[in-house]
Amino acid sequence: MMAPVKPRVLVVDDELGVRRALQRGLTAEGMDVVVAADGPSALRVALTGAFDVILLDIMLPGLSGYRVLERLRAEGVRTPVLLVSAKDGEVDQADGLDLGADGYLVKPFSFVVLVAQVRAVLRRGSDEGNGRTLRLGRLEVDRGTRQVRFDGAQVSLSPREFAVLDTLAGRAGSVVTKDELLRAVWGDEQAATRNAVEVYVGYLRRKLDAAGADGIVRTVRGHGYLASTSELDAAIDPAAAPPR
Repeated sequence: MMAPVKPRVLVVDDELGVRRALQRGLTAEGMDVVVAADGPSALRVALTGAFDVILLDIMLPGLSGYRVLERLRAEGVRTPVLLVSAKDGEVDQADGLDLGADGYLVKPFSFVVLVAQVRAVLRRGSDEGNGRTLRLGRLEVDRGTRQVRFDGAQVSLSPREFAVLDTLAGRAGSVVTKDELLRAVWGDEQAATRNAVEVYVGYLRRKLDAAGADGIVRTVRGHGYLASTSELDAAIDPAAAPPR
């Protein structure tokens, strides 16, 4: 039986202590958490479309949370966003909601309330996740049509190859283990072997390399596989990442 997929949350805050606390707390709540520390990094990571919800601080270095949200909506990324700010004015909240935010949390906030809001947004957005487009640089994975394009040209994949790429791109920037791929793609660890995972990742990588998308799907020795780009690598905050 296929294991439930963990909700994927992007936490954006310029305070390391806040990022670490939220990552620990949300991970304990059964969520897969990625963190970013500034506005430009947040935008690069969020543009992948690989998240179920974004917790976005407004006061950020480089690019404010308002501008990050504005750019995301302009690029067609519909990932639900909860804005987080020390500002509690009605105008501030109205501005955020007008830009396309799905909620607004005022610091300091109760973690229990934050989790409740995150879960509420996840419930509302659960039907939209399967139809969104994932982007890794010039590679696009259209979950609605099950098509893959690189630089606008279609990349022909088998259903199993697409499922492998969809799983990796859906967790862009994070390592996916062979066992996790087995559960996600085959539905049961007993339905195939780890060798089958290696074989299909090899098929997928060769087709992506032939299309010019080499280096996006990588092997992380001893851990599993990773879909990422150099820009995404630089944007994700390693200081708050949980130990492997």
